[in-house]
Amino acid sequence: MSNYYPPVGFHFKVEVLDLPANPPNRDDVRFTEVSGLTLEMATEEVAEGGENRFIQKFPVRAKYPELTLKRGMLVKSGITDWISRCINDFDIQPKNIDINLLNENHEPLVTWHLINAYPTKWSVSDFNSTNNAVVVETLQIYYQYFTIDNH
Repeated sequence: MSNYYPPVGFHFKVEVLDLPANPPNRDDVRFTEVSGLTLEMATEEVAEGGENRFIQKFPVRAKYPELTLKRGMLVKSGITDWISRCINDFDIQPKNIDINLLNENHEPLVTWHLINAYPTKWSVSDFNSTNNAVVVETLQIYYQYFTIDNH
C-alpha cells in the first residue's frame, strides 16, 4: 500500500503558446507566482414574489476571474513584447497559456490550458533604495475559460 502525498505548489511552469521565438528566451517561463486560477458559478438573484423574506439564486454560467502572474522583471522577453503590443498598440492577439504543475522529475502532473488569453494590466514593484529586493513584474491576464489535463 502506498501513501499519497499532495503535490508541492512551488514546482510549476507557465508557457504562453505561439509567441515568436525571436529572441529565444528560456526565462519567459520562470514565474514565481500564479494566482487566481479559479472556477466559479455566477448566479442571478430573483426576489420571491409575495414573500419578501426570501431571495432565490439561479445558476447562470461558469465564471473565470482574471489570472495574476508574478516574476522577477525581465528586461527583454517575448511576453513583454506581447504585453506591449496588446496594451500600448491595442493590437490584441489572444494566446493560449499552459500552466503546468510539475513532479520531482520536472514532468507535468496537471496542466491547465487557458484559452484566448490576453494581458489587461502590467506593473512593476516599487523602487526603494532602503530595501534589498528584486524588481517584480506583475501581469494580469483575462481568459475565456480553461480546461484541465491530468497526466
